[in-house]
Amino acid sequence: MGKEEDKNDTTVNPKLTLVPLIALIFYEVSGGPFGVEDSVKAGGGPLLSLLGFLVFPLIWSVPEALITAELATSFPENGGYVLWISAAFGPFWGFQEGFWKWFSGVMDNALYPLLFLDYLKHSLPIFNHGIARIPALLGITASLTYLNYRGLHIVGFSAVVLAVFSLSPFVVMGVLSVPRIRPKQWFVVNFKNVNWRGYFNSMFWNLNYWDKASTLAGEVENPSRTFPKALLGGVVLVVCSYLIPLLAGTGALDSEPSEWSDGYFAEVGMLIGGFWLKWWIQAASAMSNMGLFEAEMSSDAFQLLGMSEIGMLPAIFSSRLVIFPSSSFLTNEEFM
Repeated sequence: MGKEEDKNDTTVNPKLTLVPLIALIFYEVSGGPFGVEDSVKAGGGPLLSLLGFLVFPLIWSVPEALITAELATSFPENGGYVLWISAAFGPFWGFQEGFWKWFSGVMDNALYPLLFLDYLKHSLPIFNHGIARIPALLGITASLTYLNYRGLHIVGFSAVVLAVFSLSPFVVMGVLSVPRIRPKQWFVVNFKNVNWRGYFNSMFWNLNYWDKASTLAGEVENPSRTFPKALLGGVVLVVCSYLIPLLAGTGALDSEPSEWSDGYFAEVGMLIGGFWLKWWIQAASAMSNMGLFEAEMSSDAFQLLGMSEIGMLPAIFSSRLVIFPSSSFLTNEEFM
């Protein structure tokens, strides 16, 4: 009987497997190389930027990922860090951790539909005007929220598709840059122009938040095996998504470090591959914001669900959509 119930639970609520979890971790932490361009400018040249994305993962990302993997397997339930803090310091501090993390996540998530339209308006100027911009923002937010409502397995699949689309132009750019690479350009640095504050901010911002996916631990298939593998895969994917475009752009072009600012990879793509690659990178950047939105919303939603299940929030926050494969209707079920 117990085995039959477990089987039904898996059917009704599909669990996250390895590849979708890696994609969600990727979007929780990164979303692609969009925004790392400033590290070249702040570092006074390519050398410190490249070294940073090689060294910082070892001293920051890997330890954080290992801690997350250990605690997520010790507490394989939704809520993640809320459960960890509650176990160590009591429910009061657990609630404080949960509330402020959720609040910062919701504020951060509000930016991604705006950023999506900011990329889109370069090709479609109509989105500069409120008459089109406001309905578009509401439509994007409602659509992506509904996607989350339909189920985490759907969000995981969407994250895989978006990650492939967002990273593909940089793989192409890396291949096209090979004949033009001059390795000596990677070692250029002007310490007089180094902005150490901006440099370290860029490193930490782009290599942080490995613990966010822990709030989904209860939705992962065999978390004790899947989470460590997914975090390892996430670290490798994030680091490669930064290093490959930086190696290609700084090694193949003679651009001054001062030219490297947000959005410069589109220009790099044009100089290496042409306008088609520039537009592809811009489209990838826009779509990456959709992946960031989905991953953040999933993390925030399942954090609230986990907090509800341990009594920190009203039971309504543990209500979820249940899909019955044998029937053609959807219903809500309360998990107490």
